[in-house]
Formats: sequence, C-alpha cells, structure tokens
Amino acid sequence: MSNPALLNHHLILTMVRQSGLEDIYQKVMDHERLSFDDGMRLYETRDLTTVGYLANIVRERLHGDRSFFVRNRQLNPTNICEYSCMFCSFYRREGEEGGYTMTMEEIAKRVQDGMKNGIQEIHITSGLHPTLPFSYYTDMLRTIKETAPHIHIKGFTAVEIEYYAHHYTMTIREVLSQLMAAGLEAMPGGGAEIFADRVRKKICDEKSTAEGWLAVHAMAHELGLLTNATMLYGHIERYEERVDHLMKLRNLQDAGKAKGAKGSFNTFIPLKYQHENNRLKNLPEVSAFEDLKMIAVPRLLLDNFPTIKAYWVVIGKRLAQMALSYGANEIEGTILEERIMSMAGTDSAHGMTERELIKLIKDAGRKPVERDALYHVLKTYEDGELDQLIDKNLSLPVLN
Repeated sequence: MSNPALLNHHLILTMVRQSGLEDIYQKVMDHERLSFDDGMRLYETRDLTTVGYLANIVRERLHGDRSFFVRNRQLNPTNICEYSCMFCSFYRREGEEGGYTMTMEEIAKRVQDGMKNGIQEIHITSGLHPTLPFSYYTDMLRTIKETAPHIHIKGFTAVEIEYYAHHYTMTIREVLSQLMAAGLEAMPGGGAEIFADRVRKKICDEKSTAEGWLAVHAMAHELGLLTNATMLYGHIERYEERVDHLMKLRNLQDAGKAKGAKGSFNTFIPLKYQHENNRLKNLPEVSAFEDLKMIAVPRLLLDNFPTIKAYWVVIGKRLAQMALSYGANEIEGTILEERIMSMAGTDSAHGMTERELIKLIKDAGRKPVERDALYHVLKTYEDGELDQLIDKNLSLPVLN
C-alpha cells in the first residue's frame, strides 16, 4: 500500500482520474460536504490509495503533521453485566467465575499506580451491574478526584448512562448531572456499535437503541460535556449501514451546534470487532485494507469532527502507525491495563510506553504531540529532544 502523503502532483491527477472519484476529489479540494452516495462510493472502491490521499488532505488541513497521544489509564470497575451482547468477551453474570467488582480502595490504588506513570486521564467503562447502588459510581468518581485532583475523568458510555436512568428511576439529565457533580468531565463513545436496527437486533438486542445512544450524547452536549463516538465494524454490517451511522453522528453534531450546545463530539474512533471468546468468533477477520478505509472514509464524511483516532488497541501498532497517513491525527495513548478488548484477543492488556508511542509517531513522519484529556497541548516533541528521549530510554514503565 502506498503512503498517500508522499504522492507527487502528476501521479495524483492520474490516480484520481483512474479511480473514478474526480467529483469527490473536487469536493474535497473545494471544502464541500460529501453526501451519503459519496460515502458509499468511497467504501466500495478498491482504490485505497486515492481514498487515503483525500483523507490525508483533510487531516493535514486540520492538524498539519501533528499527531496526538495521551498518558491515560483504563479503569474497568466491574465486569458483572445484566446484558449478554454476542460480540462481548468481557461480561460475566453475577456469581459467575471470573466476575469481579472493585472496591474503592482498589480503584484508588490503580489511580495511584497510574500517577507514577504520569497519566493525565482515567477512562472508565464497565458492565451493567444489577445490584450495585448508584452511589457506587458517584463514590468512585469522588475517590478518583480525592486521590488525584488533576486527573481528568472520561467515563460511562451512553449505554451505561441509559441503564442507570432506567435502573435507578432517574432521567438522563439527572444521571449525568449527578455524575458531573461527582467529577465526570467527558464521555467515551462506546456502545454505539452500529446504529442499524437490523444489526442491533442480531448482535446486541438488549442494548440501548440508536435513538437512545444519540439522545444521551445530545443531553451530554447540552450539559457541556465533550464526548467521543465510535463504530463497531467487521462483523455483519454492510457498507450502507456504516455510512448511515456516520451520517447520524454528523447530523447530531450539526444539531448541537445549531442549538448552541456547550459540549460536542470531539473524536471518532473506529473499533474493529475482536473475535476471541465470544459468540461471533467464527466470523472472518476484516482485512488491513478495510481497517485503513475505516479511518479514511470517516475522516472525509465527518467534516464537523476535529479528531479521528487510530485505536492501536484493536488494529495493532503498525497499522495504527500507517493510519496517520490515511486520515487519523491521533494514535490513542499509553492505555495501561485495558481489559475489555484484551479479553477479546488483543495484546492491549499491558499498554504502551511513552517512548514507544513517540517513536511510532516519529517513524511515521509525523510530529508527536502530548495532549491532556481536553486536547490542550502539553508538549510538542521536537526532533532533538525526541532523539534524546529515545536514546536515553527515558520511558515510563508499564504496569503489570
């Protein structure tokens, strides 16, 4: 696969003509919004280099050669879950072997360990535990803030928020408001899966509907939270369902801005379906070709999203590195002790070091930029100090 960032002008024009995507190329050059049909053509074409080149234009228009990462830690407080999604390898029923629920002391210890690694962000997702009180979650947030006041908390998927509202007889606004009062500052994008009813009925029928997921994020934006959005791909979805998913996200972002919402979507994260230890394990794995297209096409369609993330946890470090030339401007972070994807077969359980992340970005020809959880720039690594960091191996340790 060619690196679309390195093509010369003559080759570009020839390539675009041969691809049959001249009209989409012109729209990109003219800063025009792409349509549903444009999205379908981008997914259906076999010309990945042209699609990647177009996505890279938008990526560099927004971010130049900067590529972001964050020092963060995953926190999965419990894997006890009332739901049983077909693709999930993480959940356990209450009383089942392998199930766990962390105490406040265990949560504080994990935050303290993360502080030794210089983390800026805690990312919380967990199972839908049927017998915990709501105070468990607010106490958890307060415990984190008391342990490390500077650490930014991003937590609770829309599925979790909607579950709490139903389970504890609260409104979505009340749930979010109480969590925010306890320390919540942003939301991840998990639980979106694919918005198409056809797919949801087959793989996650118990889970929040597409309308429910979107409504939670709309309320979060109204209350001033920055949130992420995801798409689970590589299972039984079709191209038209991918495009529909992206259009719904784009429309919600437009609607929030039109209403003057204080918050918004910041990042889109394609999540590749992981096959191990779940009931969809016999499905074939999608190709690296599709993985890169799942970076490039969203970068072109989601013109109102600042960031497209190459989530190395699910596509691997090398492909995430390549994705920085196919539309992605972020490569996630150090992670530290991720459980949900690692239980489905990824190698993410022990994270990456700061040194690995920086070198990976540099070797892709990009400039590493460390951010905080609100995308404020903390440090830009210039070549001299970057080489010094790598030579001296001044990396932070990875937790066991």
